[in-house]
Amino acid sequence: MSKFNDLINGDVPVLVDFHADWCGPCKMQAPILKQLSSEIAGKAKIIKVDVDKNQQAAMKYGIRSVPTLMMFKKGQIVWQQSGVAQLAQLKGLVEQHG
Repeated sequence: MSKFNDLINGDVPVLVDFHADWCGPCKMQAPILKQLSSEIAGKAKIIKVDVDKNQQAAMKYGIRSVPTLMMFKKGQIVWQQSGVAQLAQLKGLVEQHG
């Protein structure tokens, strides 16, 4: 958990994908995040958190459904959405907070 805290408290925005292996929509979100990662290189970090393996983090942030995406900047949640997010929306967020 401390590595996670170090990441989200940095100056670079961090997009966190709370997901689960058994989740169908999570499988749809994965290639969108991969594409986003290649298009925003250096402007933000993207990390994936498996809610089944990291129940403490899921509870701390009140994750009730997956996928849930959260963007952190300097330790603060600046955006959150449950469900699949589209590439254009995510790119816009990175531009706005990056």
